Amino acid sequence: MLRHALALSLLPFAANAAEIWVTNEKDDTISVIDIETLEVTRTIPTGERPRGITFSHDYSVVYICASDSDSVQVMDPETGEILHDLPSGEDPEQFVLHPDNKHLYIANEDDAITTVVDVESRKVVAQINVGIEPEGMAVSPDGALAITTSETTNMAHWIDTETREIVANTLVDSRPRHAEFTEDGAELWVSAEIGGTVSIFDVESKAEKAKIDFEIKGVHPDKVQPVGFEFAEGDTHAFVALGPANHVAVVNMESYEVEEYILVGRRVWHMAFSPDKSQLFTTNGVSGDVTVIDVASREPIKSIKVGRYPWGAALRP
Repeated sequence: MLRHALALSLLPFAANAAEIWVTNEKDDTISVIDIETLEVTRTIPTGERPRGITFSHDYSVVYICASDSDSVQVMDPETGEILHDLPSGEDPEQFVLHPDNKHLYIANEDDAITTVVDVESRKVVAQINVGIEPEGMAVSPDGALAITTSETTNMAHWIDTETREIVANTLVDSRPRHAEFTEDGAELWVSAEIGGTVSIFDVESKAEKAKIDFEIKGVHPDKVQPVGFEFAEGDTHAFVALGPANHVAVVNMESYEVEEYILVGRRVWHMAFSPDKSQLFTTNGVSGDVTVIDVASREPIKSIKVGRYPWGAALRP
């Protein structure tokens, strides 16, 4: 029965609505959620322990970090077929696609390097030594800078994408997991899972300009562990996943104050917005589901069961 279901999932599929693609790291699958119906429409097999996921800028292919397969897989999103693997280095965790739609910057946790892969030639074009246990990856809107966060060194490494050399290292709190540039490229945000904070850096000076702490009534501080986050339309608010605290924090991006907390599933990891950013989809690893948040009301409106240990999320409009 399972074999039959997987075979069906590989048949060509005409996308009638936008989708959220969710990697299930313990099932070695992707769950595809239809945004209109808020139902899983496909389950697609992948390599071992899929985590990071991102689409090409034209959405013609989807890239998947198959961490335990030591590869980045390239998939046709229409058919679910794996077209080929890219050389990614060992244990790829997260990655980011450069604005040129050609170069993937990949964090290799086991090797303490950032690997740069040309997706057209399918070749490694650079390997950059970074701190111990790199995970988070970001690239500036103009493509000039790439960021790698190293979980054990507790740093954000600033990489010049032209020279492919580190131009700065900035300290953050313990176990940085995720990094994002704001829409205008003026700020870099970095979450620290064990430190329990999000640090904000001025990109021009690379100096820390603010730090956000979180406190949830009835939740022990040790469980407040910021991981992934997403910025609302116009960079007015940040939505921060707080891991085993089972909440998403809503942060005012002008004042850097937490406005409220939204209860979601267990062990929230990462998130993706709907195309108009009216809904936010969170991956909840331990409860094996996705919480749908109405952004305007800041209320959870549905829980969608997916595979075991959902981790990454990406929008296919």
